[in-house]
Amino acid sequence: MKTHALLLFLACLSFSSCAQKNAQNPYGLNVVNDYKVYKAAVAKNPNLALVDIKKAIPSVVLDIRYATKNNFMGQVMYQQASAFARKPVVEKLKLIQAELKKKGYGLKIFDAYRPYAVTISFYEKASDKNFVANPAKGSKHNRGCAVDLSIIDLKTGKDVPMPTPYDSFEAAASPHFADLPPNIIKNRDFLIRTMESNGFKVIYNEWWHFDFIGWQVYDLMDIPFGKL
Repeated sequence: MKTHALLLFLACLSFSSCAQKNAQNPYGLNVVNDYKVYKAAVAKNPNLALVDIKKAIPSVVLDIRYATKNNFMGQVMYQQASAFARKPVVEKLKLIQAELKKKGYGLKIFDAYRPYAVTISFYEKASDKNFVANPAKGSKHNRGCAVDLSIIDLKTGKDVPMPTPYDSFEAAASPHFADLPPNIIKNRDFLIRTMESNGFKVIYNEWWHFDFIGWQVYDLMDIPFGKL
């Protein structure tokens, strides 16, 4: 019995503590919500850092909808209009921004790292669960490994026309939806091709959402923006 208890104790240490793990969310996931734990991990592996995208790539345009009421929730979800992502993700975005600039375009970012608590709120209140991550699994956004974005025309500063607005629940939001004007398909496919040639993968129902290839090695996070 003592041996079993010791083994259980040692297993729990790998997740900080069983009690903390289960208390973090109703799904028993291992979610990092302690800033000191996060900083200690970054000290050992700098690639784990959640980097401020705008500071790393000043030319990027931010349109952080969840810091406003202009989103599908109709309420402010973020206390500041910031975008963070893991260091390797930001390094790839920097390369993409340079590539786009040569062609007269630039990135506009709607969302990136998303604290896990926000994912729970989304799922509870969304009318269409197909367009929000299930908190029982967590989101790539929670890992700092997903970005929601589009492109702008650098000459005009205007958005390049895409199939739907950001966060649309329409069928046309699918990156494979074909009943669209040729120029819209061309714009969408150009964005997807650019992102996928630089280490990202578009998801099946949102032309704007790109997962970083290699996201599996990053923990789910619930560190508020204000601490980053």
